[in-house]
Amino acid sequence: MKENQEKTKKIKISKGELAIKIMAAVLALLMILSVCATGIYYLYTYFSA
Repeated sequence: MKENQEKTKKIKISKGELAIKIMAAVLALLMILSVCATGIYYLYTYFSA
């Protein structure tokens, strides 16, 4: 019975924690996209010049 109680506690996530995880994922995605966009911009300017 103790194992079942431990499993249910691990699955339960509070709304604040979920919001923080979503915001962190969005910010990480934006950082990755900004790095890719910067790289594409520099490649475009390098080959067009």
